[in-house]
Amino acid sequence: MKKQAFNPYLPSWEYIPDGEPYVFDGRVYVFGSHDRFNGYVYCLNDYVCWSAPVDDLGNWRYEGVIYRKTDDPMNPDGHMCLYAPDVTKGPDGRYYLYYVLDKLPIVSVAVCDTPAGKYQFYGYVHDIHGRRLGEREGDEPQFDPGVLTEGDRTYLYTGFCPKGDKSRKGPMVTVLGPDMLTIIEEPVHIAPSEPYSKGSGFEGHEFFEASSIRKRGDTYYFIYSSVVFHELCYATSKHPTKGFQYRGVIVSNSDLHIDTYKPAEKPMFYGGNNHGSIVEINKQWYIFYHRHTNGTNFSRQGCAEPIYFKEDGTIPQVEMTSCGLNGGPLIGKGEYPAYLACNLFCKEESVYTDWTCSWMNNQFPKITQDGKDGDEEVGFIANMKDSATAGFKYFDCKGITRVKIKVRGYCKGYFEVKTSWNGEVLGTIPVDFANIWTEFSAPIAIPDGIHALYFTYRGSGSASLASFKLE
Repeated sequence: MKKQAFNPYLPSWEYIPDGEPYVFDGRVYVFGSHDRFNGYVYCLNDYVCWSAPVDDLGNWRYEGVIYRKTDDPMNPDGHMCLYAPDVTKGPDGRYYLYYVLDKLPIVSVAVCDTPAGKYQFYGYVHDIHGRRLGEREGDEPQFDPGVLTEGDRTYLYTGFCPKGDKSRKGPMVTVLGPDMLTIIEEPVHIAPSEPYSKGSGFEGHEFFEASSIRKRGDTYYFIYSSVVFHELCYATSKHPTKGFQYRGVIVSNSDLHIDTYKPAEKPMFYGGNNHGSIVEINKQWYIFYHRHTNGTNFSRQGCAEPIYFKEDGTIPQVEMTSCGLNGGPLIGKGEYPAYLACNLFCKEESVYTDWTCSWMNNQFPKITQDGKDGDEEVGFIANMKDSATAGFKYFDCKGITRVKIKVRGYCKGYFEVKTSWNGEVLGTIPVDFANIWTEFSAPIAIPDGIHALYFTYRGSGSASLASFKLE
Protein backbone atom coordinates (compact mmCIF):
# COMPACT_ATOMS: atom_id res chain seq x y z
CA MET A 1 0.00 0.00 0.00
CA LYS A 2 1.34 3.41 -0.96
CA LYS A 3 2.26 5.81 1.80
CA GLN A 4 1.15 9.41 1.88
CA ALA A 5 3.97 11.79 0.97
CA PHE A 6 4.78 14.76 3.18
CA ASN A 7 7.05 17.77 3.43
CA PRO A 8 9.73 17.32 4.50
CA TYR A 9 9.78 14.17 2.39
CA LEU A 10 12.48 12.42 4.47
CA PRO A 11 12.15 11.42 8.14
CA SER A 12 12.02 14.37 10.54
CA TRP A 13 15.42 13.47 12.01
CA GLU A 14 17.17 13.70 8.64
CA TYR A 15 18.73 16.95 7.41
CA ILE A 16 19.53 16.87 3.69
CA PRO A 17 19.58 20.34 2.09
CA ASP A 18 20.71 21.36 -1.42
CA GLY A 19 18.77 18.48 -2.95
CA GLU A 20 19.55 17.39 -6.51
CA PRO A 21 16.87 14.89 -7.60
CA TYR A 22 17.30 12.40 -10.44
CA VAL A 23 15.36 9.43 -11.79
CA PHE A 24 17.49 6.35 -12.48
CA ASP A 25 15.95 2.98 -13.38
CA GLY A 26 12.53 3.58 -11.88
CA ARG A 27 13.65 5.25 -8.66
CA VAL A 28 14.13 8.88 -7.72
CA TYR A 29 17.41 9.57 -5.93
CA VAL A 30 18.20 12.74 -4.00
CA PHE A 31 21.80 13.87 -3.59
CA GLY A 32 22.55 16.75 -1.27
CA SER A 33 24.85 18.01 1.41
CA HIS A 34 24.25 16.77 4.95
CA ASP A 35 23.53 19.06 7.87
CA ARG A 36 23.66 18.06 11.51
CA PHE A 37 20.78 18.51 13.92
CA ASN A 38 21.76 21.35 16.24
CA GLY A 39 24.81 21.95 14.07
CA TYR A 40 26.95 25.06 14.39
CA VAL A 41 27.92 25.44 10.71
CA TYR A 42 26.66 24.11 7.38
CA CYS A 43 27.21 20.58 6.07
CA LEU A 44 28.96 18.90 9.00
CA ASN A 45 28.07 15.32 8.06
CA ASP A 46 29.10 12.93 5.28
CA TYR A 47 27.12 12.49 2.07
CA VAL A 48 24.22 10.05 2.28
CA CYS A 49 21.57 9.17 -0.27
CA TRP A 50 17.84 8.41 -0.12
CA SER A 51 15.65 7.02 -2.88
CA ALA A 52 12.00 6.20 -3.54
CA PRO A 53 10.03 4.36 -6.24
CA VAL A 54 8.74 6.77 -8.87
CA ASP A 55 5.19 5.55 -8.21
CA ASP A 56 5.39 5.70 -4.38
CA LEU A 57 6.92 9.03 -3.38
CA GLY A 58 6.07 8.63 0.30
CA ASN A 59 8.20 5.51 0.66
CA TRP A 60 11.81 6.68 0.96
CA ARG A 61 14.68 4.26 1.52
CA TYR A 62 17.96 5.10 3.20
CA GLU A 63 20.82 4.11 0.91
CA GLY A 64 23.53 4.80 3.48
CA VAL A 65 26.71 6.84 3.41
CA ILE A 66 27.90 7.20 -0.17
CA TYR A 67 30.99 9.38 0.42
CA ARG A 68 32.86 10.56 3.48
CA LYS A 69 34.54 13.93 3.84
CA THR A 70 37.81 12.12 4.60
CA ASP A 71 37.66 10.27 1.25
CA ASP A 72 39.12 13.33 -0.48
CA PRO A 73 42.95 13.16 -0.44
CA MET A 74 43.15 16.83 0.55
CA ASN A 75 40.93 16.28 3.61
CA PRO A 76 42.33 13.27 5.49
CA ASP A 77 41.60 14.72 8.92
CA GLY A 78 38.07 15.85 7.99
CA HIS A 79 38.60 19.50 8.89
CA MET A 80 36.79 20.61 5.72
CA CYS A 81 33.06 20.11 5.06
CA LEU A 82 31.45 18.66 1.96
CA TYR A 83 29.37 21.43 0.38
CA ALA A 84 26.47 20.95 -2.06
CA PRO A 85 27.19 18.20 -4.64
CA ASP A 86 25.69 17.09 -7.92
CA VAL A 87 25.70 13.78 -9.78
CA THR A 88 25.65 12.90 -13.48
CA LYS A 89 25.82 9.69 -15.47
CA GLY A 90 28.90 9.69 -17.65
CA PRO A 91 29.27 8.36 -21.21
CA ASP A 92 30.81 5.20 -19.73
CA GLY A 93 27.62 4.47 -17.76
CA ARG A 94 29.19 5.24 -14.39
CA TYR A 95 27.96 7.90 -11.97
CA TYR A 96 30.11 10.92 -11.17
CA LEU A 97 29.81 13.00 -8.00
CA TYR A 98 31.02 16.61 -8.22
CA TYR A 99 31.64 18.62 -5.06
CA VAL A 100 33.66 21.42 -3.46
CA LEU A 101 35.22 21.30 -0.01
CA ASP A 102 34.40 24.36 2.06
CA LYS A 103 37.91 25.83 2.18
CA LEU A 104 39.06 25.08 -1.37
CA PRO A 105 38.33 26.82 -4.73
CA ILE A 106 38.55 23.64 -6.82
CA VAL A 107 36.09 20.95 -7.94
CA SER A 108 36.60 17.38 -6.77
CA VAL A 109 35.08 14.33 -8.48
CA ALA A 110 34.23 10.84 -7.21
CA VAL A 111 32.84 7.90 -9.18
CA CYS A 112 30.63 4.85 -8.61
CA ASP A 113 29.11 2.08 -10.74
CA THR A 114 25.65 2.62 -9.22
CA PRO A 115 23.75 5.78 -8.26
CA ALA A 116 23.86 5.22 -4.50
CA GLY A 117 26.84 2.95 -3.90
CA LYS A 118 30.16 3.81 -2.32
CA TYR A 119 31.79 6.53 -4.39
CA GLN A 120 35.57 6.51 -4.80
CA PHE A 121 37.69 9.62 -5.25
CA TYR A 122 38.47 10.09 -8.94
CA GLY A 123 40.29 13.40 -9.40
CA TYR A 124 40.07 17.18 -9.70
CA VAL A 125 38.73 19.19 -12.65
CA HIS A 126 41.75 20.46 -14.57
CA ASP A 127 42.91 21.77 -17.92
CA ILE A 128 45.01 19.90 -20.50
CA HIS A 129 48.16 21.02 -18.64
CA GLY A 130 46.96 19.47 -15.38
CA ARG A 131 46.28 22.82 -13.70
CA ARG A 132 43.23 22.69 -11.47
CA LEU A 133 40.22 24.87 -12.28
CA GLY A 134 39.87 27.56 -9.63
CA GLU A 135 43.61 27.84 -8.88
CA ARG A 136 44.86 29.24 -12.19
CA GLU A 137 45.56 32.91 -12.68
CA GLY A 138 42.31 34.67 -13.58
CA ASP A 139 40.07 31.85 -12.36
CA GLU A 140 37.15 32.64 -10.10
CA PRO A 141 36.75 30.26 -7.14
CA GLN A 142 34.61 27.25 -7.87
CA PHE A 143 31.52 26.58 -5.75
CA ASP A 144 28.25 24.59 -5.79
CA PRO A 145 28.82 22.48 -8.92
CA GLY A 146 25.83 21.58 -11.09
CA VAL A 147 26.41 19.12 -13.94
CA LEU A 148 24.68 17.93 -17.11
CA THR A 149 26.11 15.31 -19.47
CA GLU A 150 25.12 15.16 -23.15
CA GLY A 151 26.98 12.61 -25.23
CA ASP A 152 30.67 12.85 -24.36
CA ARG A 153 30.44 16.45 -23.10
CA THR A 154 29.68 17.42 -19.50
CA TYR A 155 28.61 20.97 -18.68
CA LEU A 156 29.86 22.08 -15.27
CA TYR A 157 28.08 25.11 -13.74
CA THR A 158 29.68 26.82 -10.73
CA GLY A 159 29.90 30.11 -8.88
CA PHE A 160 29.41 32.09 -5.68
CA CYS A 161 28.70 35.81 -5.98
CA PRO A 162 27.85 37.76 -2.79
CA LYS A 163 26.02 41.02 -3.30
CA GLY A 164 28.44 43.88 -3.88
CA ASP A 165 31.48 41.67 -4.62
CA LYS A 166 32.97 43.03 -7.84
CA SER A 167 35.58 40.26 -7.99
CA ARG A 168 32.87 37.73 -8.95
CA LYS A 169 31.15 38.33 -12.29
CA GLY A 170 28.52 35.60 -12.21
CA PRO A 171 27.90 31.87 -12.62
CA MET A 172 30.20 30.03 -15.01
CA VAL A 173 29.88 27.01 -17.25
CA THR A 174 32.92 24.93 -18.13
CA VAL A 175 32.79 22.09 -20.66
CA LEU A 176 34.52 18.83 -19.75
CA GLY A 177 35.56 15.99 -22.02
CA PRO A 178 34.62 12.29 -21.84
CA ASP A 179 37.03 11.61 -18.95
CA MET A 180 34.74 13.87 -16.85
CA LEU A 181 37.74 15.85 -15.57
CA THR A 182 39.55 17.60 -18.41
CA ILE A 183 38.44 21.03 -19.63
CA ILE A 184 37.74 21.18 -23.35
CA GLU A 185 36.05 24.60 -23.28
CA GLU A 186 37.14 27.28 -20.80
CA PRO A 187 34.65 28.86 -18.37
CA VAL A 188 32.22 31.47 -19.66
CA HIS A 189 29.75 33.52 -17.61
CA ILE A 190 26.07 32.86 -18.32
CA ALA A 191 24.39 35.36 -15.96
CA PRO A 192 25.46 38.46 -14.04
CA SER A 193 26.37 38.92 -10.42
CA GLU A 194 24.74 41.90 -8.69
CA PRO A 195 27.38 44.58 -9.51
CA TYR A 196 27.17 43.75 -13.23
CA SER A 197 23.42 43.24 -13.70
CA LYS A 198 22.26 46.62 -15.01
CA GLY A 199 20.23 46.15 -18.19
CA SER A 200 20.44 42.35 -18.02
CA GLY A 201 16.90 41.52 -16.93
CA PHE A 202 18.25 39.85 -13.77
CA GLU A 203 18.00 43.03 -11.67
CA GLY A 204 16.76 42.30 -8.16
CA HIS A 205 17.23 38.55 -8.61
CA GLU A 206 20.92 38.33 -9.47
CA PHE A 207 22.87 35.11 -9.05
CA PHE A 208 24.19 34.30 -5.59
CA GLU A 209 24.90 30.53 -5.47
CA ALA A 210 23.37 27.05 -5.92
CA SER A 211 23.88 26.39 -9.63
CA SER A 212 21.72 23.59 -11.02
CA ILE A 213 20.93 22.67 -14.61
CA ARG A 214 18.15 20.64 -16.23
CA LYS A 215 16.91 20.20 -19.79
CA ARG A 216 13.24 20.03 -20.80
CA GLY A 217 12.62 19.46 -24.47
CA ASP A 218 15.01 21.76 -26.29
CA THR A 219 15.32 24.24 -23.42
CA TYR A 220 17.97 24.41 -20.71
CA TYR A 221 16.77 25.52 -17.27
CA PHE A 222 19.41 27.08 -15.05
CA ILE A 223 18.12 27.07 -11.45
CA TYR A 224 19.92 29.14 -8.84
CA SER A 225 19.65 30.94 -5.52
CA SER A 226 19.47 34.71 -5.91
CA VAL A 227 20.85 37.53 -3.77
CA VAL A 228 17.37 37.66 -2.20
CA PHE A 229 18.59 34.49 -0.43
CA HIS A 230 15.31 32.64 0.28
CA GLU A 231 14.22 32.15 -3.34
CA LEU A 232 15.10 29.75 -6.14
CA CYS A 233 15.04 31.49 -9.51
CA TYR A 234 15.60 30.23 -13.03
CA ALA A 235 16.85 31.35 -16.41
CA THR A 236 16.41 29.59 -19.74
CA SER A 237 18.26 29.21 -23.01
CA LYS A 238 18.27 27.03 -26.10
CA HIS A 239 22.04 26.59 -25.65
CA PRO A 240 23.87 25.27 -22.57
CA THR A 241 26.66 27.89 -22.55
CA LYS A 242 25.04 31.14 -23.68
CA GLY A 243 21.84 33.09 -24.16
CA PHE A 244 20.28 32.61 -20.71
CA GLN A 245 17.43 34.98 -19.86
CA TYR A 246 15.89 35.51 -16.44
CA ARG A 247 12.39 34.00 -16.20
CA GLY A 248 11.23 34.18 -12.57
CA VAL A 249 11.02 32.67 -9.09
CA ILE A 250 10.00 29.02 -8.65
CA VAL A 251 9.79 28.83 -4.85
CA SER A 252 10.63 30.86 -1.74
CA ASN A 253 11.26 29.18 1.61
CA SER A 254 9.59 32.16 3.30
CA ASP A 255 6.69 31.92 0.80
CA LEU A 256 7.29 35.53 -0.21
CA HIS A 257 5.91 36.87 -3.53
CA ILE A 258 2.90 34.51 -3.29
CA ASP A 259 -0.34 36.53 -3.07
CA THR A 260 -2.95 33.80 -3.53
CA TYR A 261 -3.70 33.31 0.16
CA LYS A 262 -1.98 36.26 1.91
CA PRO A 263 -0.25 39.58 1.05
CA ALA A 264 2.65 38.96 -1.34
CA GLU A 265 5.37 40.24 0.98
CA LYS A 266 4.09 38.63 4.19
CA PRO A 267 6.56 35.91 5.30
CA MET A 268 4.90 32.63 6.27
CA PHE A 269 7.98 30.65 7.35
CA TYR A 270 11.40 31.51 8.77
CA GLY A 271 13.55 31.31 5.67
CA GLY A 272 17.20 31.37 4.79
CA ASN A 273 19.43 30.24 1.97
CA ASN A 274 17.90 27.94 -0.63
CA HIS A 275 19.19 25.34 -3.08
CA GLY A 276 17.53 22.70 -5.22
CA SER A 277 16.37 21.77 -8.69
CA ILE A 278 13.55 20.50 -10.87
CA VAL A 279 12.88 16.92 -11.98
CA GLU A 280 10.22 15.04 -13.92
CA ILE A 281 8.79 12.01 -12.07
CA ASN A 282 6.02 9.98 -13.74
CA LYS A 283 5.17 12.85 -16.14
CA GLN A 284 4.87 15.36 -13.28
CA TRP A 285 7.55 17.98 -12.66
CA TYR A 286 8.63 19.03 -9.14
CA ILE A 287 10.86 21.62 -7.55
CA PHE A 288 13.06 20.32 -4.74
CA TYR A 289 14.27 22.90 -2.21
CA HIS A 290 15.00 23.11 1.53
CA ARG A 291 13.58 24.73 4.65
CA HIS A 292 15.26 25.80 7.90
CA THR A 293 14.62 24.26 11.33
CA ASN A 294 15.78 24.51 14.94
CA GLY A 295 15.92 28.31 14.79
CA THR A 296 19.21 28.27 12.88
CA ASN A 297 20.57 28.15 9.33
CA PHE A 298 22.41 24.92 9.98
CA SER A 299 19.71 22.21 10.28
CA ARG A 300 17.99 22.25 6.90
CA GLN A 301 15.50 19.74 5.50
CA GLY A 302 14.46 18.82 1.98
CA CYS A 303 11.00 19.67 0.66
CA ALA A 304 9.38 19.42 -2.78
CA GLU A 305 6.38 20.88 -4.60
CA PRO A 306 4.69 20.06 -7.92
CA ILE A 307 5.19 22.66 -10.63
CA TYR A 308 3.72 23.18 -14.06
CA PHE A 309 4.92 24.88 -17.21
CA LYS A 310 2.99 27.43 -19.21
CA GLU A 311 3.01 27.21 -23.00
CA ASP A 312 5.89 29.69 -23.12
CA GLY A 313 7.99 27.47 -20.83
CA THR A 314 7.67 29.66 -17.74
CA ILE A 315 7.02 28.20 -14.29
CA PRO A 316 4.57 30.04 -11.99
CA GLN A 317 5.82 30.31 -8.42
CA VAL A 318 4.43 27.63 -6.11
CA GLU A 319 3.40 27.71 -2.45
CA MET A 320 5.14 25.79 0.31
CA THR A 321 2.84 22.95 1.37
CA SER A 322 2.78 19.94 3.68
CA CYS A 323 1.78 17.55 0.87
CA GLY A 324 4.30 18.34 -1.89
CA LEU A 325 4.98 14.91 -3.42
CA ASN A 326 1.61 13.43 -2.46
CA GLY A 327 -0.14 14.11 -5.77
CA GLY A 328 -2.95 15.96 -4.01
CA PRO A 329 -4.22 16.85 -0.53
CA LEU A 330 -3.65 14.67 2.51
CA ILE A 331 -6.44 12.54 3.97
CA GLY A 332 -8.55 14.67 6.29
CA LYS A 333 -8.64 12.06 9.04
CA GLY A 334 -6.15 10.74 11.55
CA GLU A 335 -3.08 12.05 13.34
CA TYR A 336 -0.36 14.19 11.75
CA PRO A 337 2.96 15.28 13.28
CA ALA A 338 3.44 19.01 13.80
CA TYR A 339 6.81 19.07 12.02
CA LEU A 340 4.84 18.99 8.73
CA ALA A 341 3.99 22.68 9.22
CA CYS A 342 4.61 24.59 5.99
CA ASN A 343 3.71 27.92 7.59
CA LEU A 344 5.18 29.02 10.92
CA PHE A 345 5.07 32.58 12.21
CA CYS A 346 3.99 34.91 15.01
CA LYS A 347 2.93 38.55 15.33
CA GLU A 348 6.56 39.73 15.09
CA GLU A 349 7.29 39.06 11.42
CA SER A 350 10.65 37.87 10.13
CA VAL A 351 11.62 36.71 6.65
CA TYR A 352 14.75 34.99 7.90
CA THR A 353 15.87 32.58 10.57
CA ASP A 354 18.00 34.46 13.11
CA TRP A 355 21.41 33.07 12.22
CA THR A 356 23.48 35.79 13.92
CA CYS A 357 22.55 34.80 17.48
CA SER A 358 20.44 31.72 16.96
CA TRP A 359 21.64 30.01 20.13
CA MET A 360 19.96 32.84 22.07
CA ASN A 361 16.88 32.96 19.88
CA ASN A 362 13.73 32.39 21.92
CA GLN A 363 11.50 34.88 20.15
CA PHE A 364 10.12 32.72 17.35
CA PRO A 365 8.52 29.26 17.17
CA LYS A 366 10.74 26.60 15.61
CA ILE A 367 10.65 23.03 14.35
CA THR A 368 13.05 20.92 16.37
CA GLN A 369 13.51 17.46 17.91
CA ASP A 370 14.58 15.81 21.14
CA GLY A 371 17.89 14.01 21.45
CA LYS A 372 21.03 14.50 19.43
CA ASP A 373 21.90 14.26 15.74
CA GLY A 374 21.11 10.79 14.43
CA ASP A 375 18.52 9.98 17.09
CA GLU A 376 15.30 8.90 15.41
CA GLU A 377 13.16 11.32 17.40
CA VAL A 378 10.03 12.66 15.70
CA GLY A 379 10.16 16.42 15.23
CA PHE A 380 7.80 18.91 16.86
CA ILE A 381 7.21 22.66 17.12
CA ALA A 382 8.72 24.37 20.16
CA ASN A 383 8.45 27.87 21.59
CA MET A 384 4.88 28.59 20.61
CA LYS A 385 4.24 31.78 22.56
CA ASP A 386 1.14 33.93 22.31
CA SER A 387 0.20 34.49 18.61
CA ALA A 388 2.48 31.71 17.31
CA THR A 389 0.78 30.01 14.36
CA ALA A 390 1.47 26.72 12.61
CA GLY A 391 -0.14 26.12 9.22
CA PHE A 392 -0.60 22.85 7.33
CA LYS A 393 -1.70 22.57 3.68
CA TYR A 394 -3.77 20.81 2.36
CA PHE A 395 -6.34 18.30 3.64
CA ASP A 396 -9.37 16.70 2.03
CA CYS A 397 -11.75 17.13 4.95
CA LYS A 398 -14.92 15.06 5.34
CA GLY A 399 -17.08 14.83 8.45
CA ILE A 400 -14.54 16.22 10.94
CA THR A 401 -16.26 16.99 14.26
CA ARG A 402 -13.40 16.85 16.77
CA VAL A 403 -9.78 18.01 16.81
CA LYS A 404 -7.16 16.72 19.24
CA ILE A 405 -3.65 18.07 19.85
CA LYS A 406 -0.64 16.83 21.81
CA VAL A 407 1.07 19.58 23.81
CA ARG A 408 3.67 19.93 26.55
CA GLY A 409 5.32 22.87 28.27
CA TYR A 410 4.77 25.75 30.67
CA CYS A 411 1.66 27.09 29.02
CA LYS A 412 -1.86 28.09 29.98
CA GLY A 413 -4.27 29.19 27.29
CA TYR A 414 -5.81 27.71 24.17
CA PHE A 415 -5.20 26.90 20.52
CA GLU A 416 -7.45 28.44 17.89
CA VAL A 417 -8.29 26.26 14.89
CA LYS A 418 -8.87 27.95 11.50
CA THR A 419 -8.82 27.06 7.82
CA SER A 420 -6.94 30.22 6.80
CA TRP A 421 -4.24 32.17 8.59
CA ASN A 422 -6.50 35.16 9.22
CA GLY A 423 -9.87 33.46 8.93
CA GLU A 424 -12.75 32.68 11.24
CA VAL A 425 -11.91 30.78 14.42
CA LEU A 426 -13.82 27.50 14.10
CA GLY A 427 -13.13 26.46 17.68
CA THR A 428 -10.61 26.53 20.51
CA ILE A 429 -8.77 23.80 22.41
CA PRO A 430 -7.85 24.73 26.01
CA VAL A 431 -4.34 23.67 27.12
CA ASP A 432 -2.54 23.72 30.46
CA PHE A 433 0.90 23.04 31.92
CA ALA A 434 2.13 19.53 31.11
CA ASN A 435 5.51 17.88 31.78
CA ILE A 436 4.92 15.19 29.15
CA TRP A 437 3.08 15.07 25.85
CA THR A 438 -0.56 15.42 26.83
CA GLU A 439 -3.64 15.19 24.63
CA PHE A 440 -6.18 18.00 24.67
CA SER A 441 -9.29 18.08 22.49
CA ALA A 442 -12.49 19.94 21.70
CA PRO A 443 -15.51 19.44 19.47
CA ILE A 444 -14.66 21.44 16.33
CA ALA A 445 -16.40 21.04 13.00
CA ILE A 446 -14.19 21.50 9.94
CA PRO A 447 -16.20 22.19 6.76
CA ASP A 448 -16.08 19.47 4.13
CA GLY A 449 -13.71 20.22 1.27
CA ILE A 450 -10.01 20.83 0.65
CA HIS A 451 -8.66 23.14 3.33
CA ALA A 452 -5.55 24.38 5.04
CA LEU A 453 -5.45 24.04 8.84
CA TYR A 454 -3.98 26.69 11.13
CA PHE A 455 -3.33 26.37 14.86
CA THR A 456 -2.68 29.62 16.78
CA TYR A 457 -1.67 29.64 20.44
CA ARG A 458 -3.20 32.28 22.70
CA GLY A 459 -2.13 32.52 26.32
CA SER A 460 0.80 32.71 28.70
CA GLY A 461 4.04 30.76 28.70
CA SER A 462 5.35 28.68 25.84
CA ALA A 463 3.77 25.57 24.34
CA SER A 464 5.29 22.79 22.28
CA LEU A 465 3.06 21.10 19.70
CA ALA A 466 3.71 17.46 18.78
CA SER A 467 0.73 16.57 16.60
CA PHE A 468 -2.91 17.09 15.77
CA LYS A 469 -5.63 14.55 15.12
CA LEU A 470 -8.74 14.97 12.99
CA GLU A 471 -11.79 12.87 13.94
